[in-house]
Amino acid sequence: MADDRIVLKGITWNHSRGFVPMTATAQRFNELHPNVDIVWEKRSLQQFADLSIQQLAEKYDLLVIDHPWAGFAARTQSILPLDEHLSAEFLADQAQNTVGHSFESYSYTGHQWALAIDAATPVASSRPDLLAQHGLQLPETYEDLLALADRKLVAFSLIPIDTLMSFYMFCSSLGEDPCQREDVVVSEQVGSQALQLFRQLASRVDPACFHRNPIQVYEAMTQTDDIAYCPFAYGYSNYSRRGYARKLLHFHDMITLNGASRLRSTLGGTGLAISAKCQHVQEAAQYAEFVASPTCQQTLYFNNGGQPGHLGAWQDEYVNHQSSNYFAATLPALQRAFLRPRYHGHMFFQDHAGEPVRQYLMNGGDEAPLLKQLNDLYRESRAMA
Repeated sequence: MADDRIVLKGITWNHSRGFVPMTATAQRFNELHPNVDIVWEKRSLQQFADLSIQQLAEKYDLLVIDHPWAGFAARTQSILPLDEHLSAEFLADQAQNTVGHSFESYSYTGHQWALAIDAATPVASSRPDLLAQHGLQLPETYEDLLALADRKLVAFSLIPIDTLMSFYMFCSSLGEDPCQREDVVVSEQVGSQALQLFRQLASRVDPACFHRNPIQVYEAMTQTDDIAYCPFAYGYSNYSRRGYARKLLHFHDMITLNGASRLRSTLGGTGLAISAKCQHVQEAAQYAEFVASPTCQQTLYFNNGGQPGHLGAWQDEYVNHQSSNYFAATLPALQRAFLRPRYHGHMFFQDHAGEPVRQYLMNGGDEAPLLKQLNDLYRESRAMA
C-alpha cells in the first residue's frame, strides 16, 4: 500500500488568511482521499509578490499565485491550463460566481491558469469604538477624509507596491484606467491630478505608513488606539472576526472623490494553480476543485481564516455574521475594482514603478518628470511582451 501514496507539495503565503485555510483543506482532503498527502509551505508577503512562479513551479506541485503572473504563466507554460483538467461545468460555475474580475484575472490567451480561491481589493476600515470616542462619523468625501487625517487618526499602506496600486486607484477614480495604451501609463492631465490628490493625503499621515504593508497597518490599528480609520488598503477579513486581534475592525466601501461615485481600487486576491511539473495532475486538480467549490469556500475555507473567492461565500449569511458583515459591506468595491494588466513583462513595471511614486509622496516635486519616468519603465515592460 505504501507505493500507492501520493504526496503533493504546495507553496502559499505567510498569513493566517493564506496558510491556515490551505492546511485545513489539505487535511480534510486527505481524510476524504487517504492516499493523497498535501504538504503546504509558506513564503513572506514580499516573496509572494516577488518570486517567479517559474522558479516555484520547479519545486512545488500546487502554487497560490497573484494574478499579474497570468501572462508570464501563459508565456512560460510553467503552470497548467486548468481548462484542460477541470470540467466545463465547474469552470462555468466559477465564472458565474466570480467576485468582480477575480475569475477573469487568471484567464489569459484563452486558458484558465488558476482558480480564484481568494478575492480582495483595497477597501476602507475603521475602529468604531475610536470614532465614537472622538464623536466622529465615517468620512464620505475626500474633504472629510483630509479633515480626519488632520486629526492624526488616519493611516494606510505606502510601501512601493501599495503606493502604485493606490496611484492606479486615483487614476481609475478620476475616469482613466492606467496602462490601457501601449506607450503611456496615463494621460499627463489625469496622472498629475492623481498624484496631487494622493500627496495631499499622504503628507497628512504618520511617516511610519511609508514602511507598512496592509497587514502592518491593520496590526497598528488593532494593537494601539491611535488610528481610527484607513481609507484604502487590501482588505483582510481576519481583522473583522472576533478574537483574531486585540480590537475588532469594521470594513466599509470607500469614500467618493466627486460626491457621486466611490473610489475604484485595484483588484488583488490569489489563485490556486498547478505546476506543469506535477506528476499527479488528476489528484492536484481534484484538490483544486475541492478548495474552490462553493461548499468549501463558505465553510471549511472561510472557517479557517480564508477570504473566499466564490460569490456564494460573500453573500452567505453565516459568513457575514461571523465577520462583522465584512463581505456584504465591501462587495460593491470588489465588483467595480480595476483589473490591472497581466501581459508578460508587467511584473517588471510593477516591481519598479512604485518607489518613484513613493519618493514623490514623501518629498514632493514636479509631476511631469515622474510621469515620464513611469512611461519609460512602462514602455520597457511592454517591449518584454
